[in-house]
Amino acid sequence: MAAPRVEVTKPGPRLGAIAVVMSDGHVLLARRRNPPDAGLWGFPGGHVEYGETALAAAARELKEETGIVATPVDYITNIDVILWDADGNPAVQYLLAVVLCEYVGGTPCPADDVEEAAWVPFDHVRRGDIPMSDRVIEVINQAIALRR
Repeated sequence: MAAPRVEVTKPGPRLGAIAVVMSDGHVLLARRRNPPDAGLWGFPGGHVEYGETALAAAARELKEETGIVATPVDYITNIDVILWDADGNPAVQYLLAVVLCEYVGGTPCPADDVEEAAWVPFDHVRRGDIPMSDRVIEVINQAIALRR
């Protein structure tokens, strides 16, 4: 008897979570060490583990990458990230759950794949004073509107 045929499929999208933490007119940002956003400032975050909610993952990744403790409050939005190979085919696809978190405590201390972590004034971000990942300004504006 022949073995059953198994259809080979491409790997599916990966789920990630990023944490948006604001305090006193500042937002916590992390400068990435590794590609694809090496050297750019963005929100701390990473992969959602199997059986973990995106809310919990955002808080966990935040603490792992920056030492900051925060409580996840609500979802802000989702961001699709698709990285293409040289032939124009999708190489990696992420769906990032953007999570608003309430600051509890801690001092930014870079760890994991973060070179630097800091509280950055909103106006510096909005002026583009630092090199940032896509959609950082848009997400901050959404977070501010959600908190009102």
